[in-house]
Amino acid sequence: MTDKPLSTSLYEQIKHFIRSEIGRQAWKPGDLLPSEHELTRRFAVSRITVKKAMSDLVKEGLVYRIQGKGSYVSPMDGQAPAAPSGIDSVSLRSPVALLLPFINNRFNALLLGGVESVLADAGYPLLFCHTGNSQANEERILRRLKRAPLAGLIVYPVEGETYNRELVQLALNDVPFVVVDRDLRGIDTHFVGADNVAGAREAVGHLISLGHRNIGFVSTVVAGTSSIEDRLAGYEQAHADYRLPIDRRFRLAHLEIEVPKQAELRSFLARNPDMTAVFAINPGLGLEVADAARGLGLRLPQELSLVFFDDFEFSEFHAVRPSCVVQDSRLLGQEAARMLLAVIEQPRRERRKLFLPPHLLLRDSTVPPVRREA
Repeated sequence: MTDKPLSTSLYEQIKHFIRSEIGRQAWKPGDLLPSEHELTRRFAVSRITVKKAMSDLVKEGLVYRIQGKGSYVSPMDGQAPAAPSGIDSVSLRSPVALLLPFINNRFNALLLGGVESVLADAGYPLLFCHTGNSQANEERILRRLKRAPLAGLIVYPVEGETYNRELVQLALNDVPFVVVDRDLRGIDTHFVGADNVAGAREAVGHLISLGHRNIGFVSTVVAGTSSIEDRLAGYEQAHADYRLPIDRRFRLAHLEIEVPKQAELRSFLARNPDMTAVFAINPGLGLEVADAARGLGLRLPQELSLVFFDDFEFSEFHAVRPSCVVQDSRLLGQEAARMLLAVIEQPRRERRKLFLPPHLLLRDSTVPPVRREA
């Protein structure tokens, strides 16, 4: 049996599964882990994939092996008990928790990979927690994690007009933690994220340079989510750069994440026939705008140019390859992990905010405007 191309991601899933179970103490130091045969059946992969995952965990110090017996959770002091040759062990540190609102997109997958790569090199296991972009879930998870022996946390906050009180408590109690992507304005925290103002400013400036003057802005609710607030600020700054007035008719900024949007987007496009381009705050909304435009019989990009923040998987194969603002989310994860490690070493260090520059990737979805009929 040979591994299929997806074996790399499955091998990472095995590692994440074992780390998570150890992090929540389902398996304690000295416990025997499932056999390679059991893991092979559970994840439907070859034994080669399982062996590679277990070998990495041994190198990280999370697991040690006893030849002929199996794999065990390493003691918390990082020293495996005396045993025959065949045991590998490295010092094991307390885990770092990573909270993400979504796990079903390329951006967060790369961010997670970046965090893990830096923490693994430093000997820290990663405990991954999925909040589902729900403040209730986020609060429940953070409350539970307060009782866990963590080295620190990296938190990608959920969207919302208010901050989770558990996050505020983390900051007040000087717990080592770093916020990624969405800054908690008014709260003194360590933060790593993209320069959203600059990214949006460049994207909208590109549309204006092509000759567009009536440019739409499409987003979910703006208030309370710093990344969206900054993208709106960049949209407005681009207009100011070219001394163009902002027409609020072209702003649709109250869409709900889990609510169908096609009817409202079609209405927005239909009542603004003089709007020749749209800037959307993320790929999901950008693709929704494209679907709504096609539903009205508009040709992309001839009758409506479109640019949005962030790329998406397989975008190169899209019917109209989208122009988009690209963030290096793997680098974002790496920098967040490095910042957290520095905070763990010096908990009282001055709060730092790091803004990474995105870049505009031009493809086929933006062209000079052609006025469409009302």
